[in-house]
Amino acid sequence: MTRAPVPNPAELTPAEVLASDVIVHRNVMVAMRDGVRLATDIYLPARNGQPLGDARPVIFERTPYDKAGTPRTELSVADPEPMSRPELAMRLVREGYAVVWQDCRGRYGSEGTFTKYVNEAEDGYDSMVWLAGQPWNAGRVGTMGLSYDAHVQMAMACLNPPGLACMAVDSGGFSNAFTCGIRQGGALEMKQATWAWNRAHESPRAIANPEIRAAIEAEDIFGWMRQTPWTRGRSPVRWDPDYEAYLLDQWQHGTFDDFWKRTGLWAAGYYDSFPRVPIIFMSSWYDVYVPTTLENYAGLKGDAGRPLTLIMGPWTHGNRSRTVFGDVDFGPAATFDGQIDRDWLSYRLKFFARWLKDEPGEDDPQPVKVFVMGGGSGRRTKDGHLHHGGHWIGASDWPPGNATSLVLYPSPDMTLSTTEPREGALSYDYDPRDPVPTIGGALTSGEPIFTGGGFDQVEAEGFFGCTSPGMPLSARRDVLSFETAPLEEDMTITGPVTVRLRVSTDAPDTDFTAKLIDVYPPSADYPRGYALNLSDGIFRVRYRDGWEKPRLVEAGEGPFEITIQPFATANLFKQGHRIRLDISSSNFPKFDINPNTGEAEGTSRRSRVATNTVHLGAGTRLELMRID
Repeated sequence: MTRAPVPNPAELTPAEVLASDVIVHRNVMVAMRDGVRLATDIYLPARNGQPLGDARPVIFERTPYDKAGTPRTELSVADPEPMSRPELAMRLVREGYAVVWQDCRGRYGSEGTFTKYVNEAEDGYDSMVWLAGQPWNAGRVGTMGLSYDAHVQMAMACLNPPGLACMAVDSGGFSNAFTCGIRQGGALEMKQATWAWNRAHESPRAIANPEIRAAIEAEDIFGWMRQTPWTRGRSPVRWDPDYEAYLLDQWQHGTFDDFWKRTGLWAAGYYDSFPRVPIIFMSSWYDVYVPTTLENYAGLKGDAGRPLTLIMGPWTHGNRSRTVFGDVDFGPAATFDGQIDRDWLSYRLKFFARWLKDEPGEDDPQPVKVFVMGGGSGRRTKDGHLHHGGHWIGASDWPPGNATSLVLYPSPDMTLSTTEPREGALSYDYDPRDPVPTIGGALTSGEPIFTGGGFDQVEAEGFFGCTSPGMPLSARRDVLSFETAPLEEDMTITGPVTVRLRVSTDAPDTDFTAKLIDVYPPSADYPRGYALNLSDGIFRVRYRDGWEKPRLVEAGEGPFEITIQPFATANLFKQGHRIRLDISSSNFPKFDINPNTGEAEGTSRRSRVATNTVHLGAGTRLELMRID
């Protein structure tokens, strides 16, 4: 890749005095290699309102969410009101840093066209080159940020920018967006559709033209979600063609090729040359970025010059100071606050002080911190939630070194056991017009259509697509539910979850889904028990030969083997509970609906019913890791 020189340096805007000891230069327009200028706020130390003029290490964050706004997660248990970015910058300046916040291309104050993810590597690199030439920069830059602000860090780091000294990558940073983050198992993550519609409200076009904003807001997103896939000019984001274009490109580009093998989408392709700097990787079991976090950790570990920390909580996306996610209470130990450190800001301040200012710090012999869900009372809390509980463990690596393999086999009698079953087959009809509804899970950015977290797998009002409130998903004829006998003792499952299936279908293309569930026995609070979703995944069978070689199913073909990779997890299944595996062919609106027609992805206006078959025996199994 050619790295074009950055154009002439930007001139600082007049300083604004925020306090006697902090000034800010707002909307400094930093030019990128193509001439597009990005709006950048620079916070510097002062005395009596006058700049000190000395050089400091820099903390740098790039965001599409308004560099002058208020992130929803810059808070703590002790201080539940989130800090605004200016307030956070002032705190960091007082800790001894220069602080730089920047709007991503095509967002808020920045020029250019926003094309989600694809410009962030070069824009981040060029911004770092600009930072390297500033007299107030002492030469070391630490980056941080959640979600998209984590994606931009990993994208930029792939190009080895000057001055990068450490990174705090929170709940994002694509290892491979084709397999986690945009697509998964060949299917599209529909959070991309809801995100595009939500964020189009604040696009430059919508801000400049109130009529366009009003048109986007007037669209019935619930109605549109029932009319997928969207196509060009036939979507609720058609009022902003830039947002519609990038969304449909992601939806319709279904082969892992050069479209996906870009710096902003594929950090795994750059691990061999990745900067040797300390990195915090953090995510959570009900977040959409479990695989990407664990893959980045695995792909970059083992280099003494690149010390890594891995933190996995029970949270939904970025909500590290809460204890209830979905309908489940994970107990007072669930927060980051008071467990890993006083709070997330305190933890970052120690991290930056060590790697940007050379303040003393100690290497942690257990740099992996994992929350193991489960072990609670199973009662309904006073606030009406299942008390599932949990606890933290430390380890030197992931998966923990004391984890051993556990293989469970589904049987024709719908049981799940360690005994390899006799041969058999179970068939069901999958109708794309009646998909299995999504009830919680590892989700984000789905509002107002869907939300993440742990829930009883029972249809209920408020979940999109539920047509039989009160009925368990296991009652559906297109869901195969396999359960173990009640466990005779507690069992802790910690590590990857892999589902291998021998399948066949009478359609040219279809999907298979898998979901891992912790089944509570009946109790006074939950007379029918409680089926708690832990992890799920999907696989589109046209990719059975590989992500780069989609191939439709020929008439009479099969059975063939596929692998579904639900997200890794950590859960204590208590004595008396059951381990359940659900197999089906849809999970909507988490994933897009496969119409079973074999047409180009994201384009079909037709659908057909597929008869899908799971062939039981040695080739169909659930693979887990347990800690004895």
